[in-house]
Amino acid sequence: MKPAAQVVFAVVLVLAAAGAEAATCDATQLAPCAGAIIGNAAPTAACCSRMKEQQPCLCTYARDPNLQRYVNSPNGKKTLAACRVPVPSC
Repeated sequence: MKPAAQVVFAVVLVLAAAGAEAATCDATQLAPCAGAIIGNAAPTAACCSRMKEQQPCLCTYARDPNLQRYVNSPNGKKTLAACRVPVPSC
């Protein structure tokens, strides 16, 4: 993943964490998924574990203007599928 993309993704995650609706929703927990969502890497075990933990928050992230392009992207959906996390229908 390009360094600029990593920085942008990190900033977006921090902004999302600051505005998360529920106390357990923390988009920064999905940082291990950056390579899979932004690039073409396969999701790691850590990514899938975090994705499953954050599953109840995915609709919140999908509605967040800072995060929706990642959650709703083709790579985001591929990552969810690879991790066996249902794509949210919000």
